[in-house]
Amino acid sequence: MTEKFQPLAGIRVVEMSHMIMGPSCGMFLGYLGAEVIKVEPPRGDKTRHLTGMGKPMFPLFNRGKRSVTIDVRTEAGRAALERLLATADVFVENFRDSALVKAGVDAETLRAKFPRLIFAACKGFLSGPYQDRTALDEVVQMMSGLAYMTGPTGRPLRVGSSANDIMGGLFAAFSVVAALLERREAGHGREIRVGLFENCLLLVAQHMVQFELEGRNPPPMPEREFSWPVYDIFEDRDGRQIFVGAVTEGQWATICRLLGLDRLLDDPALQTRMAQIEARAWTIPLVAEKIAARRFDDLAPEFEAAGLPFSPVAKPSDMYEDAHVMRPGGLASSGYGDMTFRAPGLPFEIDGAMIAGGGDVPAIGQDNARILGELGFDADEILTLSGARSEAA
Repeated sequence: MTEKFQPLAGIRVVEMSHMIMGPSCGMFLGYLGAEVIKVEPPRGDKTRHLTGMGKPMFPLFNRGKRSVTIDVRTEAGRAALERLLATADVFVENFRDSALVKAGVDAETLRAKFPRLIFAACKGFLSGPYQDRTALDEVVQMMSGLAYMTGPTGRPLRVGSSANDIMGGLFAAFSVVAALLERREAGHGREIRVGLFENCLLLVAQHMVQFELEGRNPPPMPEREFSWPVYDIFEDRDGRQIFVGAVTEGQWATICRLLGLDRLLDDPALQTRMAQIEARAWTIPLVAEKIAARRFDDLAPEFEAAGLPFSPVAKPSDMYEDAHVMRPGGLASSGYGDMTFRAPGLPFEIDGAMIAGGGDVPAIGQDNARILGELGFDADEILTLSGARSEAA
């Protein structure tokens, strides 16, 4: 049996964050073996109470963590948080700088008290003119040009997931791991600041650099200039949508033969890549006609055997019926109150296996007694500093 992969075992992370970017950072570190203690206000992280598309945010990105409630509005709560941070290796937060200063947990204050602490701030922007602006995933997608590139002209669209928040959390975790490695030799921590906007810039960098190199703004992706003969969505006989691509000379020849369009291979007007691309206006309808005469379930094995890139156009819920997603170890189950849910883990394998399970979702303050008790607080003090006494009143 493969030894459990927990390179961050023994590392304590205190996470005081909400929504997605900060919590995802904590989740990634927890997957690697760190103990992640989520500090919540007395009534819990507000993300716990979201509905609709916000409903999965808390359970998904807070799997496997400990929950401690501390009322940082009080002097006792701030003292308790500081005592907890004295035991930590990493502090992850995603609040306004002014709020951190008020609570006494800003980077300058903490690094002076705890020089080995790694301070990871998940912010909307890095230092600069925009550093104090409020940011959301959708805001930075609009600002950076990602929304422009995603929707057709005049209809900018955000990407259909919280891609920037999740990727920003990943960069925060990546930076934390690097700082932990450095600390082994240097003996001191670092102040890390990760920007949601700068993360989005990296996602649109290919389009920025195209402008830099060619001097022209690329059109939105729905209107993009094609670099391949086939790279389109088609419908099969049952009206099922399928994406099919042919991006190499070999794939162009393969799809023509597979669909009975051998005559295109002999056409003197289609003997170069550029000629095939320029002829898309009349070749793609021929491909579409052939695909429309077949069923996807019959085409899929042939496309796969031939090495063609293809996919049905699926909904997220379809993933729970996908053979690859549902293979052993593909999803992990987590407890969430009286419910359970299945969710993906980290997208890599170690020695041929994915890292097992993200763990259960903690109830509000479920670890108060153990963690705060270990810090020397008695039961009465825990009720006070966690805000439980004032909430009950």
